[in-house]
Amino acid sequence: MKLQRLALAMAGVGMLAATAASGPAIAATQGEPTPSWTAKAAAKQPSAKAVAAGPCISSIAWPTAANTAEAVDVTAATPPRAAKYEPFGFFPVRTAATWYTAVNASGTQYYIYGLYLLGGDLYRHTDVLPDFDPPKPTTTKIGSGWGAMKTIATSNYSIVAPRHANLYGLNTNGSVYRYVKNGAGYKSFGSFPGFKSFKAMTVISETATYDTLLMTTNAGALYTIRIPLAAGSKPVVKLIRSSGWAAYESLVVQGCGTRGGSLVVGVDHDTDSGYQYALSRANGTATAITSYGKIPTVFNGVSHVSFVTHYDQLVGE
Repeated sequence: MKLQRLALAMAGVGMLAATAASGPAIAATQGEPTPSWTAKAAAKQPSAKAVAAGPCISSIAWPTAANTAEAVDVTAATPPRAAKYEPFGFFPVRTAATWYTAVNASGTQYYIYGLYLLGGDLYRHTDVLPDFDPPKPTTTKIGSGWGAMKTIATSNYSIVAPRHANLYGLNTNGSVYRYVKNGAGYKSFGSFPGFKSFKAMTVISETATYDTLLMTTNAGALYTIRIPLAAGSKPVVKLIRSSGWAAYESLVVQGCGTRGGSLVVGVDHDTDSGYQYALSRANGTATAITSYGKIPTVFNGVSHVSFVTHYDQLVGE
């Protein structure tokens, strides 16, 4: 069965990856083995056996202007260590939100899913992960009227009830719009003005009562924006740093440790460069930030997003 065959992949990610893709190979850096898309999904599901604690890892995925998809695992270190996945064919994308790995109800098929914008349309991609072949992507149009959105981000609180899956869009009019899952699509659930000067956006916390966005301004300030889930509630805005983050068009966040810490990767699209940071649990200007430095790989995407399991929960604020 698929799960039995994947035992080999989980034990030897590098060996599987050598035969897993038919596209051009991208060599891993600093001696890291090339990861496998399928083994990544298998190892991150709740049914996977626990592994020994190790250093925290940032997993980043991105669609490119050449209509391929790429990803990298970045181990937190000074300097960071990067292991790149084999690319596979993808769709034209303007901007994207988090990629989630998941498994079907019978436990026989792993896949990746996420949302992206192309022009003014919102799409969902679903990428089936065969055992020994490249991912097989499909796409479904969800809706139109998204042309004014500069960037999007998704939350996915799926551990315990009440569960939610929200979509946030940063509009050129200076407002953040919130949408809630509604069947196969999304419906509007309010907006929040005052974000005209903001640029990059992602999610840093998902709880039963609020989501928190991590955002930067054009001038380089870094903020958290806590948005209560209750209708009509106003966001709580906290400054973390007043400068130093202007270069980044993409932010990628994943949890690290048991105290609410986060790994944050900022990607500069102008130079195709990524930089890794560790943040303590976000608490305004009291937030501790450690820089690990430049990641030794090329970030050539049109949008760079977190690459996590459906069951990961962010608790960074």
